[in-house]
Amino acid sequence: MTAGHLVLPGTRGRRLVDAIARHRVAAAVAGLLVLPWVMPYQALAVNVLVYGLYAVGFNLLYGYTGLLSFGHAAFFGAGAYGCGIAISRFGVPWPPALIIGTAFAGALGAVIGGLAIRTRGIYFAMVTLALAQCVYAIFYQWVSLTGGENGLRGVNAGRLLLFGWQLDLIDPTTKYYVVLVFVALALWLVSRVLDSPFGAVLEAVRENETRARACGYDVRATKFLSFVLSALVCGLAGSLMAIHLSVVPIDTLNYTTSGLVVMMTLLGGMGTFFGPFIGAGFFVVVEDVTTLYTDHWQLVVGTIFMVFVLFFPRGIWGVILQWLRP
Repeated sequence: MTAGHLVLPGTRGRRLVDAIARHRVAAAVAGLLVLPWVMPYQALAVNVLVYGLYAVGFNLLYGYTGLLSFGHAAFFGAGAYGCGIAISRFGVPWPPALIIGTAFAGALGAVIGGLAIRTRGIYFAMVTLALAQCVYAIFYQWVSLTGGENGLRGVNAGRLLLFGWQLDLIDPTTKYYVVLVFVALALWLVSRVLDSPFGAVLEAVRENETRARACGYDVRATKFLSFVLSALVCGLAGSLMAIHLSVVPIDTLNYTTSGLVVMMTLLGGMGTFFGPFIGAGFFVVVEDVTTLYTDHWQLVVGTIFMVFVLFFPRGIWGVILQWLRP
C-alpha cells in the first residue's frame, strides 16, 4: 500500500519503460555518454557507437519495415569510401567529407533500392546481396581510386577549430564524443521518422503489406523511402568508421559485413530503438574478450547467436522489456 493505492507487480517496470520510450533519444544519449568509462578502452567504445548506428540503419529497414537485406555492407562501405576518398584524394576537411560519404551511400541506396523493391521475400534478400557484391567487385578492381585489396589509406581527419575549441581526433576520448554528436543527431532523426505518420505506415507494411495497400498507402514508395533512409544512416556510420580507423579496408564492402549487422540487430532486438546498440555492444565486447583466449572467436559468437535465436528471439532488449513490462 502506498497512499491508499495498491502497487501491482510490474507497475514500476511499466512506468520505467514508458518513460524511456517517451524520451528514448535522451535516454540513449545518456547511456552512451558513460560508455567510454565502462568499456576496456575508448577505441572499443567508438566501435560500439559506429556499429550501433550501422545496426540502427539496418533495423529501420528490417525491424520496422520488414524487409530483410543481405547487402547493407554496400551502404556502410560506400559511406566509408566516399568519406575516405574525399579526404585522402581531394583534401576535403572531414566534416564536409562526412556529408559526401553519407550522400554517396544514399544515392547508391536509391539505385539498389529502386531495383530491389520490385521483388519480395527471399528474392529481395538475394537481389540486395547480388547488387552489393557487384559494388564490392567495382571497388575491388578500381585500384587507382580505392586502393583495391589493400584498402584506402591516408584518411587523416586531423584537427578542427570549432568556436575556439580545437578538436583533435587523434585523442580517443575526443574522437568518441565527436562521433557521439553525429550519432545523437542520427538517432533524433530516426526517432522523428518513427513518430511521424510515415513511421506508422512503415509498421503497417511490416505487419500486413496487402492490408496497407488496400488502405490506400503506396507500398512501393514507402519501401523505397525506407530503403534510402536506411542507406543514409548506414552511410553515415561508414563515414564515421573511416575517420575512426584512418583507413578503409575493402572488407567493409564484403558480404560478411552485411551478415554482421544482421547478427547485431537480432542479438539486440529487431524492431526496437535501443536493441541495435545493445546488440552491437554485446557483439563487440564478446569478440574483444574471446580473441584474448582463442583465435576461434567466431565459434563462440556463433554459439551465442544460435542460443538467442532459439530461446530468446526477441533479443537482449526485447527480453528486458518483457521482464519489466509483463
